[in-house]
Amino acid sequence: MERYRIRRAMLALTAGAGLLLTGCSGTGAGEGSKAEGAYDKGGDRAPLPGFENGEESSGDSREVAPSPDHLSTFALDVDTASYDYARRSLADGRMPDPSTVRPEEFVNSFRQDYDRPDGNGFTVTVDGARTGDDGWSLVRVGLATRTADDDRERPPAALTFVLDISGSMDEPGRLDLAKESLGVMTDRLRDDDSVALVTFSDNAETVLPMTRLGGHRGKVHDAIDSVTSAYSTNLGAGVETGYATAVEGLREGATNRVVLISDALANTGDTDADTILEKISGERREHGITLFGVGVGSDYGDELMERLADRGDGHTTYVSTPEEAREVFCEQLPRHVDLTARDAKAQIAFDPETVTDFRLVGYENREVADDDFRDDRVDGGEVGPGHTVTALYAVRTEPGAEGHLATATVRWLDPETRDPHEETGQLETGALADSVDAASLRFQVTATAAHFADALRNEGVSHLPGAPRSLSRLADRASDLAHDTGDTAVRRLADAVEQASDLRAAH
Repeated sequence: MERYRIRRAMLALTAGAGLLLTGCSGTGAGEGSKAEGAYDKGGDRAPLPGFENGEESSGDSREVAPSPDHLSTFALDVDTASYDYARRSLADGRMPDPSTVRPEEFVNSFRQDYDRPDGNGFTVTVDGARTGDDGWSLVRVGLATRTADDDRERPPAALTFVLDISGSMDEPGRLDLAKESLGVMTDRLRDDDSVALVTFSDNAETVLPMTRLGGHRGKVHDAIDSVTSAYSTNLGAGVETGYATAVEGLREGATNRVVLISDALANTGDTDADTILEKISGERREHGITLFGVGVGSDYGDELMERLADRGDGHTTYVSTPEEAREVFCEQLPRHVDLTARDAKAQIAFDPETVTDFRLVGYENREVADDDFRDDRVDGGEVGPGHTVTALYAVRTEPGAEGHLATATVRWLDPETRDPHEETGQLETGALADSVDAASLRFQVTATAAHFADALRNEGVSHLPGAPRSLSRLADRASDLAHDTGDTAVRRLADAVEQASDLRAAH
């Protein structure tokens, strides 16, 4: 017992030092740690990945981080393409490839009710609910930027559109959808905004150099209308030419962004994200040009587009209908050309006096070494106004533990001055709802989206605490939430879960 008390005291000191300085040593959650337990509800439920029957299995698992590592650090991500592409696949009668399912993008596809700050930066909201699964709870960390206000003064935008015109884009719902959306968006941007247009197939061409919209909207429309499909997909040439065009038309004091519109089915020239972005890394770092990827098409290179956006300090989305395209190009993009935070990272410190194990749901390719949380040379995520970022954790507490459970800290750089800022939020065990059903409706939507993503990754069964035992039961839960929230986005989620349930039953 004495050795146990000494060990617990040392763990508390380690976690406290991590908060005050730069986090504990090591490269990520769970590495080099021994598990003290894992979620296994029993019956036909599988344990968390990396564990067999509650004991650590062979191999390196980063899924569960037991003591002594009680820190979790990741770069913020506001991508939603994975969820939108999964819905498209299900609507087409196909289960999505598990490798394209990124749970954080499912979770971040839904409206949240977090408080918002008045200026740049974030608010931090931390809440949770017990699941009744052997001490496991779900804990939600919510980060929110200020409201996107069309009337708020923002810097002008300098947008370079890089449009895929390869043969695969000639199908309905691809190039035609992109051209229509760009045309409508041109009328929504301000007179002091600028746009350029680059197209690519076998080669890349600058169709329109950077052009101020005031007095020149007709010229921009003519350039968009002139685009026709061609041959193969040299995405590397398109991105390289796009960045060169953006640098040539760079505007000081403006938001300079490359917008890549493609099915990302690269088959000519450079086809690797690292190789493509290595060629333009200098322009990206020196000039602060961010990349916004818009995916289209039933066949879609999800992994390539997602890696391009991550390495390009941007994010991705996916559109398959005119309504979705209008929302992205005509509402989101003009409203979110501003940035409120650069290189934003989050670090959550779980209290070793109350927490035995935790698992971050998703964010695998956004992990940051704990020591790098306050190293502002390490890339984080770029976030604009009107965004929320949600991270969901499965957390196991000591039996009967009471008191402090977790501290969540977000760190970011001011987009203009590059000065660092931090904001924190706390969670106590007494603030946990007694069950997921007793939590807020938005928390329940978050949990349902995470359970859905986890089920799609694991042959129709979610291994997360509190999950229904089948997709059909999850569909019922989602349908009830759609009714209770009156939210059309939640109704689309319920439809997608039901489609996945029907496809699993048919096979």
